[in-house]
Amino acid sequence: MATRVAVIGAGAAGLCAVRHLCASPDLFSVVCFEINSVVGGTWVYTDATGKDENGLPIQSSMYKNLRTNIPKETMAFPKFPFKTSLPSFVTHQDVLEYLQSYADHYNLYRYIKLNTMVTRVQCRPCTEDKELWEVSYCDVTDPGQVHTQEFDAVVVCNGHFSLPRYPTIAGMEDFQGQMIHSHDYRSSEMFRDKRVVCLGAGSSGQDIAVEVSREASMVYLSHNKPPLQTYLPDNVQQKPGIKKLGTRSVTFLNGDETDIDVLLLCTGYHYYFPFLSEDCQVKISDERITPLYKHLIHIDHPTMAFVGMPTVICPFPQFDVQIQFFLSSLSGKCRLPSKEDMLLDTEKDFQSRLSQGLPVRHAHVLGNRQWDYHSELAELAGVEHIPVAVKKLFDYVQESRFKNIVGYKIPNYEIIDSERFRKVDNGTYKK
Repeated sequence: MATRVAVIGAGAAGLCAVRHLCASPDLFSVVCFEINSVVGGTWVYTDATGKDENGLPIQSSMYKNLRTNIPKETMAFPKFPFKTSLPSFVTHQDVLEYLQSYADHYNLYRYIKLNTMVTRVQCRPCTEDKELWEVSYCDVTDPGQVHTQEFDAVVVCNGHFSLPRYPTIAGMEDFQGQMIHSHDYRSSEMFRDKRVVCLGAGSSGQDIAVEVSREASMVYLSHNKPPLQTYLPDNVQQKPGIKKLGTRSVTFLNGDETDIDVLLLCTGYHYYFPFLSEDCQVKISDERITPLYKHLIHIDHPTMAFVGMPTVICPFPQFDVQIQFFLSSLSGKCRLPSKEDMLLDTEKDFQSRLSQGLPVRHAHVLGNRQWDYHSELAELAGVEHIPVAVKKLFDYVQESRFKNIVGYKIPNYEIIDSERFRKVDNGTYKK
């Protein structure tokens, strides 16, 4: 009898999960639940902020002119490339079209319930070594009519770019300027001729600061990292973190004080699984999700997986190998270690981060660790490793970004073979 699998979310991770599940109908049956009216997850852009027409929080954090910060040659699913006519750094519209064409190509829509919100996932022990999952859901237009379905496994793919993380800053409650989180940022036009503090210098913070500088009179990029060694526009200044806010001013940690109009918070997001019942035994503490083996499989309930939790990665290829590893464990092709060994492995990874001075909230940040992680999962699952050329190109672009945050998206690239890539041009390549 096929293993019944629920997939929560039809963004990139969820679509990838459905694609691999439906490819083995003798082993798996699948139902995917998607809260939006279309597939694509965070890549579904909307001008709206706050709540949608059904009174639900806006899921997407896309902004109007967003282009990817890694080239399409490194972010495609295996054996499903982006159109060659596109530039390397594509728009969010291009990515959404890519994901929807992926869904069409693999005939995934027949497994997806759109406009469907999962309200509760509950673990129900069945026998000593087996458990079942009850998934309750409703149509977003009729939340009072709840349905419940039983599954053998659950793949959580609801993303982690929808619940903003707000810092605590002295004087924040008295600040009378505009305060906005990057989750609600849509266009730089709203900052025309204003003095803006952009708090946070992650990928989005850097890109948004540069975009805002085209309209703002002054942008202060405030962060606690070492000073970025990159070219920045003339009206962008780096500053340390914020010590306090006045009614219309900011004081930085070095004592510098200046008047501002806008505080733009590029301070990241919380992991959030509101549909999980307490008996799912998932804990989130300072953005560390426990207990997850390989940032993926629930150690106490190994028929539950959380796909796409690591950050600073090549996302789509990693989703693909994560899903194949989890499905290989479900099918019995790959035998998981004992619970004790999985806990030891997880703790070893966590302690290695702490020993390097990383904060707890970086428990799932991979960066350069992603290549060993990817190789390990691919080896365990018995699937193809990520091509060396993808790693080389990703690392090359990251280095280019460190040197020139303004211009690193101009060139175009192509993968020559599994080992090599090349720069096609310096930006004359057109759609």
